[in-house]
Amino acid sequence: MTARIIDGTALARHLRQDIATRVDALSAQGVIPGLAVILVGDDAASAVYVGRKVKACDAVGIRSFTERYPAAIDTGTLLARIAALNADPTVHGILVQLPLPGHIDMPSVLETISIDKDVDGFHLYNIGALVTGNTVFSPCTPYGVVKLLESEGIDLKGQNVVVVGASNIVGKPTALMLMAEGATVSICHIHTRDLAQYTIMADILVVAAGVPGLIVPQMVKRGAVVIDVGINRLADGRIVGDVDFAGVCTRAAAITPVPGGVGPLTVTMLLENTVVSAERALTAMAVDA
Repeated sequence: MTARIIDGTALARHLRQDIATRVDALSAQGVIPGLAVILVGDDAASAVYVGRKVKACDAVGIRSFTERYPAAIDTGTLLARIAALNADPTVHGILVQLPLPGHIDMPSVLETISIDKDVDGFHLYNIGALVTGNTVFSPCTPYGVVKLLESEGIDLKGQNVVVVGASNIVGKPTALMLMAEGATVSICHIHTRDLAQYTIMADILVVAAGVPGLIVPQMVKRGAVVIDVGINRLADGRIVGDVDFAGVCTRAAAITPVPGGVGPLTVTMLLENTVVSAERALTAMAVDA
């Protein structure tokens, strides 16, 4: 068996074409979707990620602007700026690039962002509302995982799903979103004993542990769908996922590559959330009129 490669780059390209069309429609009605990105400190990786997001916004017509602040900024100053962006009607999405310097009260920062502009989906309300299905915006990476599975025509109802990794950003929200689609979900984490006894039972295996090569072929059920969320830079400069890609390809029915799998969808769903926010703002303007 040779696994089918799930092409996240191609799916992202298709979704961004639709997003660009919707941006044009909004612009014709006087609303240009706006995304504010806050970057604190001089972390090189964060600067690269922000650059990619800004470039993606430009490509579909979203107006984005980056506000850079020194690492020494205090929490109160940052919260005040976020409050001002919350009140700005031309800003439809606010993204604070993580990680923040250690002295910044990160929970307060994330919870100060208006839930109606929380396009990263990290506000406590949006994370918690995944339990009931009433979230305003879903976190971008888990949203991308769901989109990838949808693109494969996979009916999640009744599927056994194992999520490896229990982070608040990826693992837990992914599990909640897949449960909402009718899947039976198990979450494994660093304290799970005998990880393979869980992964071998998975019809769909989502791996977001941040450990290169964690999942090897004998841990994967034949015919499973494997979604590799991991992205790890090795000493030789190569970028790899959490899955032994070449080996698992001999057992899985379908698998995402790294890079080119989940990554492009993460940025794409940020664009989607920003456009949805602008569309809601336009609807609210029409109601108020």
